[in-house]
Amino acid sequence: MKPTWRKPFGILALLAGLAVYAVLVTWLIEPISAWPVWAQVPVYVVLGVLWLLPLRPFLIWMETGRFR
Repeated sequence: MKPTWRKPFGILALLAGLAVYAVLVTWLIEPISAWPVWAQVPVYVVLGVLWLLPLRPFLIWMETGRFR
């Protein structure tokens, strides 16, 4: 098998995307921390799961070169 550029590029893009997402979530922590705990929990659950949604198609692309 011949190595492709997709895996190294994909890993770097994944790390960059997660870093950007972490910065955005960190930026949101201050306003959200003023909310009551019962309102914070669903927001953090959604933010904790949200980054997983594009992960499967992205990993498929890294392996096959197609998003489906």
